[in-house]
Amino acid sequence: MAKRLFLLATIFITIELASHSASFSQTAKPSWQAEWDRTLDLAKKEGKVVISIPASPELRQALEDGFKRRFGIPVEAVAARGAAVVRKIIEEHRAGISYFDLHIGGSESIVTGFLPENVLEPIEPWMILPQVKDPKNWWGGHIWIDNAKRFVYAFHAYQTESLWYNGDLVKPEEIRAFDDFLEPKWKGKIGILDPRTPGSGASMWSYLREIKGEDYLKKLVAQKMLVVRDQRLLAENLAKGKISLVIGMGYYSFIPFLKAGLPVKPLPTPREGVYVSGGSGHLTIIKSPPHPNATKVFVNWLLSKEGQELFSKSIGQATRRLDVDTRSLREFGVIAAKDSITLEQYYKMENQSEERVYKSRDPGADLARKLLD
Repeated sequence: MAKRLFLLATIFITIELASHSASFSQTAKPSWQAEWDRTLDLAKKEGKVVISIPASPELRQALEDGFKRRFGIPVEAVAARGAAVVRKIIEEHRAGISYFDLHIGGSESIVTGFLPENVLEPIEPWMILPQVKDPKNWWGGHIWIDNAKRFVYAFHAYQTESLWYNGDLVKPEEIRAFDDFLEPKWKGKIGILDPRTPGSGASMWSYLREIKGEDYLKKLVAQKMLVVRDQRLLAENLAKGKISLVIGMGYYSFIPFLKAGLPVKPLPTPREGVYVSGGSGHLTIIKSPPHPNATKVFVNWLLSKEGQELFSKSIGQATRRLDVDTRSLREFGVIAAKDSITLEQYYKMENQSEERVYKSRDPGADLARKLLD
């Protein structure tokens, strides 16, 4: 009888332990999940996240709607040209004002503006989700713009056609190489996004300086180009036929005119080829952001598959995430690096890293000021 009672007690204890073990396994969460849940709760209490983004109304609407729909947290997105908003953030930082949580944009204004001022947070500690942290989910692994590989994260990489034409005024076969821009018939018919300030105009200008030389740029200036800092104004001039060709403008600047059915189109790649860019796909976190938990949630969402699909589609630039299809962007002259080149080729052709900004783009901007001022 005693043996039987002992056996029954043993069975009961075993069942209880198994039950507790099963219950624990069901309730225990991975460390990242527990951190994520805690961060999300705190983010909702903070109430919003404030972000600076490129001057694209379509992107602003997509990010505000997508993030709030996903997490119920409002996004205050300030859409402006990078150089202007970077100066604003720096001035606020010097005055002890913390308003913006993060900035997304082109690399040149970030490298020459933010990095010397020491206003940025290291990004990796803000990554929580495994799909974001794992470099295997990204073409090329984690790619950094700054030499320290800590503060400026590049989530885009593509070859871009920042050359556009008015289909009523130009036949694409008329521009097969960069030398064709120097034909007399295009005098007074070319517009360029001002290469004296950071942006895609300066990027293309510095690329032309490298592959064609300074004499070429002097001849291009002699074509009496329309030099404009307002992206929408330049796009409108092309769409309305006031000029025939535009240098240094990306797809997102032309979205309203494409939707309206106006004859703006990207030029085929010239014979000399084009550089590889990260475009507006560079992430930075401003030091001591006022909404740290909402910032962390936004960063992880932005770099997730969902966030990258939305961002890439809205702005017409190609993400490095391997699980996002970017082939449809070819229609707008954008070819994802992951779909077209090797990583070795990327590092030879890129023009947005801190090193390239100072070695190529700064001298290009100096020449532009000399020729255009």
